[in-house]
Amino acid sequence: MEELTEYTQYLESRISEIDFDREPRNLFDPLRYFLALGGKRMRPMLTILSGSIFDLPREESIHAALCIELFHNFSLIHDDIMDEAPVRRGKATVHTKWNSNIAILSGDVLFVEAYQQLAKYADARLPLLLKRFNETAIEVCQGQQLDMDFESRKDVTELEYIEMIRLKTSVLLGCALEFGAILANQDEETRSSLYQFGVSLGIAFQIQDDILDLYGDPELFGKQVGGDILSNKKTLLFLKAKKLAAQQGDSRFDDLLKMEPAKDKIEFAKVLFEEIGARNNTLEVMDSYYQSAMQNLKNLEEKGLKVSPLFKLSAYLMNRNV
Repeated sequence: MEELTEYTQYLESRISEIDFDREPRNLFDPLRYFLALGGKRMRPMLTILSGSIFDLPREESIHAALCIELFHNFSLIHDDIMDEAPVRRGKATVHTKWNSNIAILSGDVLFVEAYQQLAKYADARLPLLLKRFNETAIEVCQGQQLDMDFESRKDVTELEYIEMIRLKTSVLLGCALEFGAILANQDEETRSSLYQFGVSLGIAFQIQDDILDLYGDPELFGKQVGGDILSNKKTLLFLKAKKLAAQQGDSRFDDLLKMEPAKDKIEFAKVLFEEIGARNNTLEVMDSYYQSAMQNLKNLEEKGLKVSPLFKLSAYLMNRNV
């Protein structure tokens, strides 16, 4: 999408203008390094696109968009510490390149800078912006905690997993979209439709990510496939397979859990999940959330709003060959 490239370039330009050229260097250098790693910038783009529905100039929505992006990067820096991840976007993570203490403090600075961006709206819109952002920030932390808790639990349910990804990933998309409506002084019903669109799309996107982790083309997916299976991560695909194997009396799922991490394990899971119906079952759940997202957009379209860019972006995000 040509217009996405334009928005991305605009966002990169505005991000580069944030003043991190300060002392001490080992506190602020990691921030310039991490933000320069790039990424799709989809979350702040959603805020700008949301505002454009109401003819809001991007210069008016940019500070809310930057708030979303800075908060997202703060969460990634801290997540990498908790996950002990050595690489992010093909480069060393902040805690690996510097150390964990510096990464924690640098992440904290990003969190504060996110608030500073939001505080630029010193008018009647600020309380609503802060209310949504504060609720979202807490929910993202709740989702991360649940994700970590699930690592040591053997009784995680499908509904619990959906709730975890809603909190950890999807509410931030909803927040990004609602920001545009708040800035344009829209009514609660309109704000809610955009928020729910973002949440449902985010859940569908994460479920698709889980499927692609096993079945995706590494060249198209952008990373090596099979990581979730090698670590027995309790994704929806994994939980569906566990449930269906038990219903069908298929002992191969138990065999999978006992296998050592290797390429053979990945290939074994691909065949097993296909044969017992876990892949198709998971795809159906993904599609149900995607259709729910589309319904929210249709509701807005029926009100006369120009939501075509969001329809296009949704199709673009979900067109990743599952």
